[in-house]
Amino acid sequence: MQIIRDFQFIDPEDRGASVAIGNFDGVHLGHQSVIDLARRAAPDAPLGVMTFEPHPREYFAPDTPPFRLMRGNARAHRLEKLGVQKLYELPFNAALAGLTPEAFAKNVISDGLGLSHVVVGADFCFGKGRSGNPQDLLRFGEDLGFGVTIAPLMERSENVVSSTAIRTALSEGRPRDAATMLGHWHRIEGEVVGGEQRGRELGYPTANMSIEGLHPPKFGVYAVLVDVLDGPHRGSYRGAASVGTRPMFHGEIPNVETFLFDFSGDLYGATLSVGLVDYLRPELTFDGLDGLISQMDADCARARKILANP
Repeated sequence: MQIIRDFQFIDPEDRGASVAIGNFDGVHLGHQSVIDLARRAAPDAPLGVMTFEPHPREYFAPDTPPFRLMRGNARAHRLEKLGVQKLYELPFNAALAGLTPEAFAKNVISDGLGLSHVVVGADFCFGKGRSGNPQDLLRFGEDLGFGVTIAPLMERSENVVSSTAIRTALSEGRPRDAATMLGHWHRIEGEVVGGEQRGRELGYPTANMSIEGLHPPKFGVYAVLVDVLDGPHRGSYRGAASVGTRPMFHGEIPNVETFLFDFSGDLYGATLSVGLVDYLRPELTFDGLDGLISQMDADCARARKILANP
């Protein structure tokens, strides 16, 4: 997949794509349906996605609590798995935010990227002050020569599939409900960083990852499916992960600590994708290390049983 971050200086071969437009946080089933419509609208054109980095909500409200389901790299990995050929990841800045809806349609979609067709959700807003809507885009497309498809909102079990609903499910410790809306396990992706190595001392060495900038799932212990995306140990594993602040050791900054079953090796610097399958229990404190180790033994035994048939 090719990632393009500029709409003003585009090679001729990067023009003419059929593109789904949106933030695509989580790349859930609703997003996937929009992408599929772009694929079907112009089957002979390159399939593309236009999204924005940083997320516009981060740009306009930088002090808002973390809400993203995935970082940009994780989003790109998921889109590539869906067959997206061109990812137009446009920098969201003052210049882009200040474009009127008509200027966005002309300068970015038509003159800039030369898109042949665009697909947006029924709740799509664009342009300065979010003043443009899908009907405006239809009108601009007719004038400027690109096709427009408006995708209906997707419903699942009588609820609209949305990033907000997925965040709620994760906050309540319901990763399977989140997966039903996502169409895949919710994954936390990032680089393995150095920790305090307490897990190694307890007989449970863990791969530690930051969740800074991400919407935190309910703190506690999960059964997880893990993909090591690079390095000598690249592959798929099963395990148990603790998400939270480690109250037993008076931690303050939330992170993810993942224990891979039947694994031996150094993962520092590798990129992991940790898929949350089941919530096992909340964070706990114990009178001593023996109680903690006994609970970790039970957590891993339960996770192994769950992951035998996830």
